[in-house]
Amino acid sequence: MSNLWDLDHIQPAGTDVLAGDTIAAMFWNAVAERGPRVWMRQKELGIWKSWTWNQTADAVREIAGGLMSLGFAPGECASILSNTNIEWVLADLAVLSCGGVANGIYPTDAAAQVHYLSEDSRTTVLFVEDDEQLDKALEVRGQLPLLRKIVVFDMEGLRGLQDADVLSLAALRELGRTWNAQHPEALMQRVKACRPDDVAILVYTSGTTGKPKGAMHTHAALTYTVRGYNTLISRSEADETMCFLPLCHIAERMGGEYFSLYTGARLNFVENPDTVPENVREIAPTVFTAVPRVWEKFYSGVMIALKESTRLQQAAYAWSIGVGTRIADLVLAGQPVGGLLKLQFQLARWLALNNVRKLIGIHRARFLVTGAAPISPELVKWYLALGVPMLEVWGMTETCGAATGVPATRIKPGSIGPAASYNEVRIDPATGEILVRGPNVFKGYLNLPEKTAETIDADGWLHTGDVGAIDADGYLRITDRMKDIIITAGGKNITPSELENELKFSPYVTDAVVIGDKLPYLTVIIMIDQENVEKFAQDHDVPFSNYASLTRAREVQDLIQAEIDRVNAKFARVEQIKKFFLLDTQLTAEDEELTPTMKLKRKLVQQKYAPQIEAMYR
Repeated sequence: MSNLWDLDHIQPAGTDVLAGDTIAAMFWNAVAERGPRVWMRQKELGIWKSWTWNQTADAVREIAGGLMSLGFAPGECASILSNTNIEWVLADLAVLSCGGVANGIYPTDAAAQVHYLSEDSRTTVLFVEDDEQLDKALEVRGQLPLLRKIVVFDMEGLRGLQDADVLSLAALRELGRTWNAQHPEALMQRVKACRPDDVAILVYTSGTTGKPKGAMHTHAALTYTVRGYNTLISRSEADETMCFLPLCHIAERMGGEYFSLYTGARLNFVENPDTVPENVREIAPTVFTAVPRVWEKFYSGVMIALKESTRLQQAAYAWSIGVGTRIADLVLAGQPVGGLLKLQFQLARWLALNNVRKLIGIHRARFLVTGAAPISPELVKWYLALGVPMLEVWGMTETCGAATGVPATRIKPGSIGPAASYNEVRIDPATGEILVRGPNVFKGYLNLPEKTAETIDADGWLHTGDVGAIDADGYLRITDRMKDIIITAGGKNITPSELENELKFSPYVTDAVVIGDKLPYLTVIIMIDQENVEKFAQDHDVPFSNYASLTRAREVQDLIQAEIDRVNAKFARVEQIKKFFLLDTQLTAEDEELTPTMKLKRKLVQQKYAPQIEAMYR
């Protein structure tokens, strides 16, 4: 159990854990060192199945052998179209072991996007999860002359399929066993031939401003960065982690798969994206990395549960979180926590806070990590008051993940911390843009030399597109994206993300886009939290027949107005939101308004809902 006033247990590790200058070499070194120990776990038919390093190696060896038997050559690209699961990791490591380039495709992408990404990456082998993903691949394979084979992880519903260019993962492994028996040295020869400067993975940007761009990362950058991570958010073989974010996103690929490969921390895979709250309680990770949307959802769940609890339980929570908040205030101010307050905190944990932590599933967590989007400082402080430090990291696809991070011993909510030890970060004095330089910075965009030259200048500085400031302690604070800063008709510069983060702190708001550039006042488009708003409606006898009617109900409109009023009270008059519009369509990752990481696309939302925005200014 972590104690809020004793943060020595989160000190970063400076020693090199595992040798290897390519991800492939690092993996096979890990197998040699950790063979019989458990590395991964995944739930199958309600039972957790463990994978040792040796079992993982056997599967990777067979898949790699199967790829080589199909003529997969070093430098060729294989893409993976699947939800996050162990098979994803096996395919990825097999491709890299063959000297190939591994590319991930979001499982929510439509067939047209699968075509674009496969064509742009020159994919020759496409791994797909199941019949749903196979349908997309079959729809576009006629337009992909380089695509030779499609490999399916889960053949349920496809047992009668007869297609010469489609085979199951089990059949590929069988091919691999035969190949490896005939060519016993072939795989290790491929592994040894792999060079640090070779491109290892492609990570496509989410495409909020046009077509996705394929960021090229070399083995050297990946292994360098993963070692750097252990000086920032250290882990060990004793840690239990959860793997549930998309593996085609840099956050889970680096912070989940490769960081776990390096440190030996156990990777636990959730059953599916909908079971995350249930699975996290079962796994009880010791280190938990997630995006703000997940942390907001957990907080909302606690607040809703609290409303349904007894008066005595509510009083116990109020007193307990008050004690936690007093300690959090002292810790954030860098002041010592007195003996009496420590004693009160032990009582507070026994009365309420331990139950809250167990309800979320963070009762064993040494610390939490948040990134990929801004988070409300109040939310960071709330988790701190529970007794679990939350460390914010910042980075992007092009920096190979985290480039800055808040140290546990000096947390500053609202800050993304100082530059990580493994790269440089500075502010462009002319524009205020955050610039990053280091071996972790990507090689460039595939097939787009002009875009690469625009992004990385002659001195090697990556232009991130984020605007920020650095305080006297070297801590960075992001003020906004360069393209998102609002200048109102009155000439006032406004940072929309600050308002949006405050709104998302509400249990009834999932996402928000603040509007107002060159306009007389601010308005906002809001995506409600369906589950919590539906519960509010049921508890207050608000009639609704579907999602659209729920958003139009007067009581729901008043509920959201109250949340906006709460936020407005924290800002100057010129920064206050005057009107709002609730999206009346239940959006999923398949909808064009959302990125695969479930963030509203500001530009597209403003274009698509232009009539509604115009109506708010009449």
